[in-house]
Amino acid sequence: MAGADSNTFIHPEIKDDQKLMAGDITALLKTPLGATDDLFHVLNVCRCWAGELIETDNHVEYIALCGRLLAGFNVLRAVLDNPLPQYLIEQLTVEEGQLDKLRTPLETESETLCDYCSALTMVLLNQELSAEQQVQITDLLYEVFGMLEEDLKAPRFVRTKKGLAMIDGGVLPGLH
Repeated sequence: MAGADSNTFIHPEIKDDQKLMAGDITALLKTPLGATDDLFHVLNVCRCWAGELIETDNHVEYIALCGRLLAGFNVLRAVLDNPLPQYLIEQLTVEEGQLDKLRTPLETESETLCDYCSALTMVLLNQELSAEQQVQITDLLYEVFGMLEEDLKAPRFVRTKKGLAMIDGGVLPGLH
């Protein structure tokens, strides 16, 4: 039975601390994602799919992983519009004195990078590439997704004496 907001059948979730065994592609492909999942869960599942994609030599698994990734990027695009839950805000918050240790955020918007990942996945699903090009596009997809994931998991908030603020400025009303 599929969930109302899901693109897959209901199965046990992958937890952040749970690692899939190599070769457990069936369980990986059955991992559910939906628009109500939190941002980090969606990123972690997509990371598993992308990691397996660059490792597999099985054509059927490769195409199935591409399909799951495309669906995952669609879910990610929807999740990017959701408000962050408090526990993720805490994970994305640094103290005022730690700002000098942060890396520079990407100039490209997260939504655009997600669209790039979807476009690269569509190119792979079209199956019109040489074997060498397929490897290059797969590696490029993995790298672009890695940049997106790193950017989305980077701190966004700073705890100041006046309260929680966005790192790029402005106090957020209603947040403590």
